[in-house]
Amino acid sequence: MVGVEDVRRIARSLPRTEEKLIRDRIKFRIGPIVYVAIARDETSMGFAFPKEERAGLVASEPEKFFMPAPSDERFNWVQVWFAALDVTELEELVVDAWRMCVPKKVSAAYPP
Repeated sequence: MVGVEDVRRIARSLPRTEEKLIRDRIKFRIGPIVYVAIARDETSMGFAFPKEERAGLVASEPEKFFMPAPSDERFNWVQVWFAALDVTELEELVVDAWRMCVPKKVSAAYPP
C-alpha cells in the first residue's frame, strides 16, 4: 500500500510543484492549480484527470477509483484509494496529473 510519503516523494521531484496545507489537507500544486490533494484521513487522494474520461475510469475499476464530491465534479478531478495502488501506478497517476497542469514546455522537458 502507498501513502502520503510516497506521494510527497514523487510530487516534490516534479518541477514547479509546491506543497501546501490548505484546510487541514495536503495539496500539491503549480501556482494556483492543484493537481493532487490528499484526503484528511490519508486513505485516498484526488488528482487531476480529464472529466470526459472520468466515468470510464471509475466504471473500469470501481474498487480503486471513485467520483469526486458533487461540488468538485465540475473540475477535471477523480479520486483513488491508496490501498488499491502500488508505487508504480501511484507515480503514473501523479505525473500524469502534473502534466495536465504544468505548461507544455515544462512537461516536454521532463522525462516520460
